[in-house]
Amino acid sequence: MENFIENLTSVNDSINTVVWTKIGVWLLIAVGVIMTTLTGFFQVTHIGHWMKKTVGSIFDSKVKGHTGEKASISQFQALCTALAATVGVGNIAGVAAAIMSGGPGAVFWMWIAAFFGMMTNFSENVLGIYFRRKNKDGEWSGGAMYYLEDGLGGYGGMKSVGRVLAVIFAVCA
Repeated sequence: MENFIENLTSVNDSINTVVWTKIGVWLLIAVGVIMTTLTGFFQVTHIGHWMKKTVGSIFDSKVKGHTGEKASISQFQALCTALAATVGVGNIAGVAAAIMSGGPGAVFWMWIAAFFGMMTNFSENVLGIYFRRKNKDGEWSGGAMYYLEDGLGGYGGMKSVGRVLAVIFAVCA
């Protein structure tokens, strides 16, 4: 088992070396630009909607999470959970490291990357919800493994590709 972990770590390090160079970062930003364009600059055009549904839902007594219903959370609680998973010490240290190595101009480029990265994150969440399914216990299961297998696998001839990518994602995650 120890040998397997060492081999998996070695393979993962090799993949990370290739992916997280400029190629991977530029591909992520390119996907963000494409998704931003395809959605008609959703981040800007729908800012009122998402503010109302997230922060604005704190004050709405009709929100499902404000009822006594078991296992339900409000949109704002879901937002806070997602932000807690996204914003952490690594991001704070990353900003400091970027400023140290690239100067204050690095912050501007981080804002640009974050603006387009919002659409990548939004698209991933939408796909995760769209391709989710209930498991045998009646709980919802979703995420990248499901939309790779079901979404990409739904196209002709892509079923095995989607399944292989889903397994690779699960192993790497």
